[in-house]
Amino acid sequence: MRIDILTLFPDNMDRMLHESILGRACRKGLLDVHCVQIRDYTENRQNQVDDYPYGGGFGCIMMAQPLKSCVEAVLNLGEVPREKTRVIAMTPQGTPFRQETARRLQHDYDRLLLVCGHYEGMDERFLEACVDEELSLGDFVLTGGEIAAMAVCDSVCRLVPGVLSDPECYIGESHWDGLLEYPQYTRPEVWEGREVPEVLLSGDHEKIARWRREQQLRRTRDRRPDLFAAFRADSDEDRALMEEMIKEEGRPRITKELVCRAAKESDLPAILAIAEEARAYLKNSKVDQWQGDYPSEADFLRDMLRGECRVVQHGDEITAFFTVSSLPEPAYDAIRDGKWTSDVEACVLHRCAVRARWRGTGMADRMLRFAEKTCLENGRRCLRTDTHPKNKSMLNLLSDNGYRYRGNIDITCEPGHDPLRRCYEKIIKPRA
Repeated sequence: MRIDILTLFPDNMDRMLHESILGRACRKGLLDVHCVQIRDYTENRQNQVDDYPYGGGFGCIMMAQPLKSCVEAVLNLGEVPREKTRVIAMTPQGTPFRQETARRLQHDYDRLLLVCGHYEGMDERFLEACVDEELSLGDFVLTGGEIAAMAVCDSVCRLVPGVLSDPECYIGESHWDGLLEYPQYTRPEVWEGREVPEVLLSGDHEKIARWRREQQLRRTRDRRPDLFAAFRADSDEDRALMEEMIKEEGRPRITKELVCRAAKESDLPAILAIAEEARAYLKNSKVDQWQGDYPSEADFLRDMLRGECRVVQHGDEITAFFTVSSLPEPAYDAIRDGKWTSDVEACVLHRCAVRARWRGTGMADRMLRFAEKTCLENGRRCLRTDTHPKNKSMLNLLSDNGYRYRGNIDITCEPGHDPLRRCYEKIIKPRA
């Protein structure tokens, strides 16, 4: 790819365009970038490139002759045929430059001539006679076309094979397929109290890929509704994610800092209401769990008395509850089809649920984070729990948050109902 930039300030631009990634690509012979002084092609002693506009008005207009002479001279340099060359003027009236424009220019042409306007613009006759298309960075005006030309040059050149180490470096970036890029994180895992999403630490590449795609869709919807409205899902995965997002539109969003605190007896009505919602949800899902008297008011009061029950609060609303106990769970000693991690002290996560209207908002993930923090505060670094094998919501939640399946047990707290439970545990890494 050869790029010729016609400008009044070639030295400054040349230094910028031969640094960093583009500079290395030029030295490797992948790119050939030249900045050409338009004044060298004037036909008067003063090297005049501009004059007053016909009809009056402020400022001056770039003259057609030096621009045309410069373009013709540059076109005669090199061996790229004219049909593989594109002459582009950077003007505020041009078509908005987008990622798809960069892809088209890189794919269709081997050479670009970028003409930088200045003053109040260019003589219209030059644009009509010599320019193939006009491009604009957006709905604003710059003092000259140099910044716009450098942006176009950079955007196009990074797509040239070999300039970046791998096509994956730009596939998936913002605007590649009409969506914004997913959020990115690096070390440390916790910075000023803000944690890296758990899924990125899981090592599960399939889940990470799904999370990133979901974040692209969500971020585009929230930040660029115009792009989101134009996006058309062409894969089953995208369609499924968008259907889920549509379902979420009526759900609340976490807009306040969540507070996790010890439950009080005055919280009991809210806790029982959430438990009843969970009971109805499990029944509708044909899961034989919490379908009897368990958990009862007495169970929650006992948890509170031991200081083990916690509630999660969003503003004045209790959105979730859970119990983390340091006491051993006798049923866990009879685990079969597997085993617990040995030589590690563990807490047990019992009786947890999220208010129905907060399902699908990330509240359950936040609840688990608070449960893990409570476990660490109890001096343990392993959290264990169990759930019914048909409780898909809980199974997915545990899997998504790094919990490992360890085996099966039978429980006795729900007589007359299916006693089979799957057991999971997670070794928690203390966070700075």
